[in-house]
Amino acid sequence: MPLAYWCVLIAALMPLAIVSYAKAGTQNSNHNPREGIDDLPPAKRRAYAAHQNAYENFPFFAAAVIIAVVSGTPINTVNILAALYIVLRAMHAVLYVNDAATARSIVYALALVANIAIFVLPAFQ
Repeated sequence: MPLAYWCVLIAALMPLAIVSYAKAGTQNSNHNPREGIDDLPPAKRRAYAAHQNAYENFPFFAAAVIIAVVSGTPINTVNILAALYIVLRAMHAVLYVNDAATARSIVYALALVANIAIFVLPAFQ
C-alpha cells in the first residue's frame, strides 16, 4: 500500500488528536459534547477550530490522493506530496493553537497548493 494512502489515514485521524487536546482537562459533558466550547480557554478554542478545519480539508485531500493513485500518477511523487501535506497540516494545527495567524495562513496556503498539485498530477502524465 502506498505511503500516500497511509497519509489519508493520518489526515482522517488528525482531527481527533486535535480535539483531544482541545477538550483535555475540561468539564465537557459527553451528553452535549459541543456545549461549552465557547467557555474553553482561548488556546483550546483555537484547537477546536483547528479540529474543524482539519475535517473540512480532509475530503479534498482524500479524493486527490485516490484520484492520483488510481490514475497511475508516479507513486513517488504522490507519496512525497501527501507526506508534505501531512507535515503542513500538523504545522497548521500547532500554529493555530499558538495564535500565529500569519504563519498559519501561509502554511494553510502551502498545504492547499500541495493538495491541488496531487489532484492535477494525472492531467500532466
